[in-house]
Amino acid sequence: MITINIKINKHSGVPLYLQVKNQIQDLVKGNLIKVGGKMPTERELSETLKVSRNTVSTAYNQLEQEGVLKSYQGRGTFVAEEANPWKVQNTKEKIIKFIDLAFEEAIEAGIAPDVFLEIATQRIREKKELMSKISAIYVECNIEQSRMFSKQLMESTDMNIVPFTLDDIRNISDQTRQIIEKSQVIIATFNHVNEVIKLTQGLHKDVIGVAINVDLATIVKIARYPKGTKFAFVCISNEFMFKARGALEKSGLGDIDIQFTNSFNDQELERVINNADILIVSPGRYKDVQACNVDNKHIMRFLYNLDDSSIKDLKSKIVELNQNS
Repeated sequence: MITINIKINKHSGVPLYLQVKNQIQDLVKGNLIKVGGKMPTERELSETLKVSRNTVSTAYNQLEQEGVLKSYQGRGTFVAEEANPWKVQNTKEKIIKFIDLAFEEAIEAGIAPDVFLEIATQRIREKKELMSKISAIYVECNIEQSRMFSKQLMESTDMNIVPFTLDDIRNISDQTRQIIEKSQVIIATFNHVNEVIKLTQGLHKDVIGVAINVDLATIVKIARYPKGTKFAFVCISNEFMFKARGALEKSGLGDIDIQFTNSFNDQELERVINNADILIVSPGRYKDVQACNVDNKHIMRFLYNLDDSSIKDLKSKIVELNQNS
């Protein structure tokens, strides 16, 4: 369960539920509490903060309506998303304000609107050229997904990106080390960022996280199976399992007969596989499931694509890092 560090000021004039809500939201924004993390119960948090249970309940309800939290009957309340919709909206509003201020400055300085547009366009060209000169590495748990995400990023950013796996970083070779040292930045999906930071801390490289969304074709394939089909879902991390469960529920597939596991115990894996008709796996567990699948049941990869908003944030961070270097 997540430990929530919240400070309540009962004399500030700000409603208590709003203080709780805003601070939880800030913790999620700062990636200090992660997707799939279980929140304290309303009773537990109210006792910790010395506020009424209704205060916490109101905060939780509003955060759930905004997609930040998700409650499950009998299981509790969990952090639902890392690619926060409010972040995208706030960023867009901020950019518009900057453009308005720059335009006003230009008009006051006697610069014609067309000239201002030409200056802005030229500046964007320079930034795009700067991006094309940057090299990076992408780290994932399996090479298949690492290559796929690297390709997506290269197509949308013009950067040169080399795909690696976590095992490549854990058991680093001289060649891999040289490639990393020549790169300006390391990129990884959010659920691997902390491990990548630890593994590369001696290389003094910035590690940037990106969010992923489930591939629609994967959901469609699962939806086509008849009611009563038994599924087994095998993945590596609790976070991936939680995100997959949430993606299925959002797609109207929350009531399918599916057992989730991230166990690496052979006996447990065989038990789950034997009880299922169809096997769904994260790319990193495909070989494990294939080895235990003695009855040759159909195996379906649960695939993800990079989140568009996350790619936009990445571009901004890359340019900022290059300016400060």
